[in-house]
Amino acid sequence: MKARVTVTLKNGVLDPQGKAIVGALGSLGFDGVGSVRQGKVFDVELDTTDRSKAEANLKAMCEKLLANTVIEDYSVAID
Repeated sequence: MKARVTVTLKNGVLDPQGKAIVGALGSLGFDGVGSVRQGKVFDVELDTTDRSKAEANLKAMCEKLLANTVIEDYSVAID
């Protein structure tokens, strides 16, 4: 079973990397970019066919390692 975990900064958390990307895009001639928020994507392959077990394991992975839940949100999509 394959899953994609997307981790993004919570609203209100400053994103200096996103701000730097906006500046770089402007210097490359891409005008009109108001803001960019950067994040992380994890593609995870699980050795199970039990969807509920996979969801529980992925949530635990996010809570313990993949996301800093103080400043980041995460979402899980299972194929």
